[in-house]
Amino acid sequence: MKGIVLAGGLGTRLYPLTKITNKHLLPVYDKPMIYYPLQSLVEAGVKDILIVTGGNNAGDFLRLLGNGKEFGLKHLNYTYQEKEGGIAEALGLAEDFTEGEKVVVILGDNIIGQSIKKEVESFAKGKPGAKIFLKKVKNPNQYGVAELDGNKVLHIVEKPKKKIGKDNSGLAVIGLYMYDNSVFNIIKTLKPSSRGELEITDVNNAYLKKNNLSYSVLEGVWLDAGASIESLLEANLLIAKMNSRSKIL
Repeated sequence: MKGIVLAGGLGTRLYPLTKITNKHLLPVYDKPMIYYPLQSLVEAGVKDILIVTGGNNAGDFLRLLGNGKEFGLKHLNYTYQEKEGGIAEALGLAEDFTEGEKVVVILGDNIIGQSIKKEVESFAKGKPGAKIFLKKVKNPNQYGVAELDGNKVLHIVEKPKKKIGKDNSGLAVIGLYMYDNSVFNIIKTLKPSSRGELEITDVNNAYLKKNNLSYSVLEGVWLDAGASIESLLEANLLIAKMNSRSKIL
């Protein structure tokens, strides 16, 4: 199973911090933001990883991460997204890299505070399909929101303006996804949304229509560190607090 970290975009919501660097290179406590999703993949046993980046500072990733030796990797792969075309478009750039294997995809500004090793191993051995991860948050309408009926996902709505469906429990779709290799054929059929981007929600709903989408609810810490200046501050404070506790213990 291969890993993909999506770290493109211009990070306009974090201006002026991102006028001279990619948002995924900004510090979160004592590490660059990109370190956290990389560590999640490596800890889960994923050793073949691709970084999808873009903008004017793509070369800084190579200078920072090199071949991934600091993470115990023998090699780290890179590709370039020429414009802001959305998460699904960025994922589509990884088709040749995957060589037909299943993939675990994580957004470069998402910090997962628990191991995903069991989920990765289970998906790698399981049937074809897709898996999304949900997290109960205070502001789910800023993300994709999953409409649930028991153990089944009924629908996913991207940034809905109002609460939807039977289950209004505040479950947002976070930036962690697992797909079989048919995801690339799905991406090729997508049309840009009103934002002019290929939406990952449309990918997930395509699997859903085939009754081939499962989910897990994340119980541990999840941070969308790159969503806003406020979320970046929150991530720094929380990671600092967690590190302080671990040193005391």
